[in-house]
Amino acid sequence: MLRMQHTHGEDSMTTNDLDGDATSPHDVPKLEGNLAKVEELTQRLLKVMGHGRQVRPALQGPSQELYLKAVTGYMTEMMQNPAKLIEHQVEFWGKSVKHYVEAQHLLAQGKLEPATDETSSDMRFSHELWNTNPYFNYIKQQYLMNAAAVQQAIEDVDTLDDVEKKRLRYFSQQIVDMFSPTNFLATNPEALALAAETEGESLVAGLENLIADLEANDGDLVVTLADKSAFVLGENLANTPGSVVYRNHLFELIQYAPTTEKVYSTPLIIFPPWINKFYILDLKPQNSLIKWVVEQGHTVFVVSWVNPDPGYRAVGMTDYVQDGYLTAIDEVKKICGVKKVNAVGYCIAGTTLAMTLALMKQRRDTSVNTATFFTTLTDFSDQGEVGVFLDDDFVDGIEAEVGESGILEKFFMSRTFSFLRSNDLIYGPAIKSYMMGKAPPAFDLLYWNGDGTNLPGKMAVEYLRGLCQKNEFATDGFEICGTKVHLKDVNVPLCAIACETDHIAAWKSSYSGVQQMGSKDKTFILSGSGHIAGIVNPPSKNKYGHYTNPELGLMVDDWQNAADEHEGSWWPKWEAWLSKKSGKKVAARQAGDGSHPVLGPAPGTYVVSK
Repeated sequence: MLRMQHTHGEDSMTTNDLDGDATSPHDVPKLEGNLAKVEELTQRLLKVMGHGRQVRPALQGPSQELYLKAVTGYMTEMMQNPAKLIEHQVEFWGKSVKHYVEAQHLLAQGKLEPATDETSSDMRFSHELWNTNPYFNYIKQQYLMNAAAVQQAIEDVDTLDDVEKKRLRYFSQQIVDMFSPTNFLATNPEALALAAETEGESLVAGLENLIADLEANDGDLVVTLADKSAFVLGENLANTPGSVVYRNHLFELIQYAPTTEKVYSTPLIIFPPWINKFYILDLKPQNSLIKWVVEQGHTVFVVSWVNPDPGYRAVGMTDYVQDGYLTAIDEVKKICGVKKVNAVGYCIAGTTLAMTLALMKQRRDTSVNTATFFTTLTDFSDQGEVGVFLDDDFVDGIEAEVGESGILEKFFMSRTFSFLRSNDLIYGPAIKSYMMGKAPPAFDLLYWNGDGTNLPGKMAVEYLRGLCQKNEFATDGFEICGTKVHLKDVNVPLCAIACETDHIAAWKSSYSGVQQMGSKDKTFILSGSGHIAGIVNPPSKNKYGHYTNPELGLMVDDWQNAADEHEGSWWPKWEAWLSKKSGKKVAARQAGDGSHPVLGPAPGTYVVSK
């Protein structure tokens, strides 16, 4: 995740750097010139801002009903238990006034130093001026005190159910975070100091960055997280050698070139999520899971999904199963001349892999030898942090949006996931880019994060309604291909990897889903870190340990408490499990066969489609 940092050494600032006139007389014309540029750029800004899309209110925030319930609940609590609320208010008032009096007292004595600071540590306020300058320290302390008071007020509302309380916490915190003093130039000492130091050049550069982002996105404000000029797919990202050996309207099938003389007889096919592009598993060579698995002696195929346009509005989950999963598995079998494959599904692709396996059981199709699930939810009874966006107020808005446009544009998906980590993925990068004029970093993971995809309208609604909201796969059955499939019918040997701090697929829900699968051979691995970093965790980094426990009949907390902790990546442990189930070694396979000519080099054409 992107974290705000302040510079040290020659670039560090002290309280004295903001005292008096920060520019010498001969710098004044330069400052005036830069301020004039700001005026000119402002006109461009106003022009491009008028081009942004009109986002329907249902996709801008939760319905007013949530806040009405919260206010009603708070007033009810005030009437029924006034002492508790008054106690909390008086405590907040006392801290605020005490801080004010102490700051005033120091000022009256001529002491330019901050008052006693007992607020908690916060990465947003890491610059030293927040702690050394009395003005900025006062603003910081008052903000954090107010933020704590809002959080306490929310906890005092006892009339909401668990889902409503969770949503109230989340969206209230979004408002609190938005009003952080770091997000405003006048109260951000690091940005002000840099503006003074550069005679306003940082403000000009920041405004140019802001306008560039708006112009690149037709007036929509999407913060650029990574230097887009630093990466080219097929050159320094997604450059593991391979070939496209099959293509249909939904996917390209990539077969990777072997790097060993012998390979396991059972090939491996990886299904990445189609809400993102597949190269999250093939970033730079040093953190490419695909490259690493090839080096272990596996014949690796990857599905690269199409980026849908409005013509895909009628494509649903059945299409992804029939024309995606079943077709890809069949083509791999033909190319390799085998009866079975090993399969991997990541996130929503893991969910769909599980449904495909349940369907295959009904059809007595034994083409899948083993299944691996990366950060996969199959039981949606606990939706994790993303659940705050899965109530009817948002889903109704999404259904209306896709009914009109045919697709759920990547803009909406990207914004939703960014707001789950708004300080890291919105406000922090915006401050650096727009207030301080800094260029975004050349960071491969953030580049991928900004390279989103659209979703077909029908599929998006089916997924949100049937799986996320109604949890049909784990309960009454989810309908695909003219039949209902059930989680309990997943019966192949499986390995599931979940991530401890995953904010999209809560690991405890992933564990619950695995427990309900009908397989007799189950392995569950809990990785450290989150949805991406916990998976893209090569052994060479020796980061983020993992936990194992073969007793999957335990309650989730008991499983974790009794689990064995291991250092470093889970990749070798998974590959050891996989290789035992991959058959004997055979001569390394080259791309395609007589009926599957090479259609082009990896990473193919679908992944570069915008």
